[in-house]
Amino acid sequence: MRWLAEQAARQADRWTLWTPVAFGCGAGAYFALLREPQAWVGLAGVAVAAALILGASRWSRARALTAALVLAACALGGFSMAKLRTEGAKAPVASQDTRPQRLQGWVVDVVSPGQGGPRLLVAPARIGSWAPAATPIRVRVTLRGGYLPAPGEPISLLAVINTPPQPASPGSYDFARDAYFQSVGGVGFALGPVQTWYPDAPPPARLRLTMRINALRWALTRRIVDTLGVQSGGLAAAMTTGHDAFIPKDEVNDLRAAGLAHIISISGLHMAIVGGFVFALLRFGIAAWPWLALRVPGKKLAAGAALAAVLAYLVLSGWPPPAERSAVTAAVAFGAILFDRQAISLHALALAALVVLLLQPEAVTQPGFQMSFAATAALVALAEVWPHPVREINTPWPIRIVQGFWTWLAAGAAASFVAGTATGPFAMQDFNRVSTWGLISNLVTEPISGFLMMPGLAIGAVLAPFGLGEWPLKVAGFAIDLMNRVAHIAATAPYAQLNVASGPQWALPAAFLGLLWLCLWKGRLRWLGLPLALAVNLAPRPPTPDVWVDGAGSAVAVRSGKDAVLFRPDVKLFGAELWARRRGLEPQTTPAARDAAYDCDHWSCTPLATAPLKVASAWNLKRPLKEGRFAQMCGSAELVVLRNDFPPESCAAPLVLTGADFARGGSAELWRQGPGRWRIAWAQDLRGRRPWTWGPDPRLVP
Repeated sequence: MRWLAEQAARQADRWTLWTPVAFGCGAGAYFALLREPQAWVGLAGVAVAAALILGASRWSRARALTAALVLAACALGGFSMAKLRTEGAKAPVASQDTRPQRLQGWVVDVVSPGQGGPRLLVAPARIGSWAPAATPIRVRVTLRGGYLPAPGEPISLLAVINTPPQPASPGSYDFARDAYFQSVGGVGFALGPVQTWYPDAPPPARLRLTMRINALRWALTRRIVDTLGVQSGGLAAAMTTGHDAFIPKDEVNDLRAAGLAHIISISGLHMAIVGGFVFALLRFGIAAWPWLALRVPGKKLAAGAALAAVLAYLVLSGWPPPAERSAVTAAVAFGAILFDRQAISLHALALAALVVLLLQPEAVTQPGFQMSFAATAALVALAEVWPHPVREINTPWPIRIVQGFWTWLAAGAAASFVAGTATGPFAMQDFNRVSTWGLISNLVTEPISGFLMMPGLAIGAVLAPFGLGEWPLKVAGFAIDLMNRVAHIAATAPYAQLNVASGPQWALPAAFLGLLWLCLWKGRLRWLGLPLALAVNLAPRPPTPDVWVDGAGSAVAVRSGKDAVLFRPDVKLFGAELWARRRGLEPQTTPAARDAAYDCDHWSCTPLATAPLKVASAWNLKRPLKEGRFAQMCGSAELVVLRNDFPPESCAAPLVLTGADFARGGSAELWRQGPGRWRIAWAQDLRGRRPWTWGPDPRLVP
């Protein structure tokens, strides 16, 4: 007991590190609800949290009681701030009307391309006959090639606008929740070319400023691509301005397989390199000028300039959520230098996490936030225990270079291993991919990125408006070519990428808390968090579903051993691949794999004698099927999936799912329980009734 008391006493200066953890747990509890609480719950939670903080200040002599009250207040505060943030983000959402509408508005930005082609973020002024109160603030539209307008242009096009996409499968990531907090109230695709629109009035001033900044970013993107070419310039532009519209698909696949895909998204690595480069350059310059070094605080001046560079980079990148979080972390670090505090510490990281969650409580549900702060916490904890050898005096410089090289190599390997281990559970649970050679790839590309690529891009972006940015961009292009070569070698190496099925829903929160315990607890008891940290690795996988159906009933996949046979490989492929990877299956996207077990035409599929499961599907009953085809489907299948509304009693199959079922329940997973018996999980049941869900409550509709 005495030893335990000593271990607890060592945490006296560390309990504040758990405040963002408690705040995040409160926010996570809010987002896990199946029913939306009333608005007054958020205000009441704030009041109770304030009362707890007041009580903690009055009983501050009892340290344990103070810590308990503050952490409870943070948990309530996280729940309440998430609710208030949700109330503040309410905006119109498109209906489930699939009729074409004339969209007129301004191009806000060019966003990441989808499988269908390039995409635009548009601020609508008018959508067909929709009322102004029902018109979304932002819509995302996929173009069919052709002219790609720049941000700020007024456009008009014929498009189908729908609600934001629901989860691809029950329990998977909810894209509509992200769209809700980004004020994207509709997504769709264009049916024709983009036309010029002549508005009667200019857009609001705030929108004009946003589009002007995005227009400058887009112009810089085009300049970088024109200078370096698509192969190198696409990735260079993505890391400079956040526009990844020009990255070749093969290059993206290689980066993912090599464990280097994080380089595409502007996040902590980019902010650290830009801020650190400016800080080191300015501090070295001041130190090299003795007259100036004696008259100004060089370290603080360099920190202020680095902070300004980080904020400028945030604007240049289009301030996506990962960049915003990274900028907050960098601002806390450089602010600590300005106020004579330690820049890199767990306390600074805790403050940064708390600020991010106060501004964006929804970040607690996003893999980017989870992975970023897990990796950073692990690296800072590593720095705490990393040995600092005493520097030798008058050591010859060749020996110092050799010693420094091996020290850097060991530190780099340890940092890459720790960061990769910390983010591993999230990669397995959310992306279902493990890059076998990711550690080596990151270790090799780290100096290329830090010393050549990012400094070249930073200098090139600053000098580009003056026509002087070509040579630093060429240096960055050379570094990108090296990195692409490393990525291709790693991606084509044996067993480059392993597909891992997701664990149960509780495994990832348990792993996150276990990682935080390992990082935040001081002393030997920190190893108690190791079993929890390995929850995603060790937890038994749920039973694999036998059938998957998308939320519209238009795409079906059937499990055959370790493969997922797709009835329509060219439809809803993104969702089918997400589901297959999540369940540890390999999607078979060729018609040959399907035709070996199912008889399919343009409108339907029926099972053959060799089919692993007797499943049939028809995705367009508005067109007449072949004579006798419907009777064949219902007579030979145990499960019939019909996209359109159809009386299920007219089909003799044991289980018939129609368009009405999918409109009510969304995407579905089915497990065969025996002849003619199925267990079904619906996406809408797991989403509940929240502001970002759509459709009737599946528990209230018979």
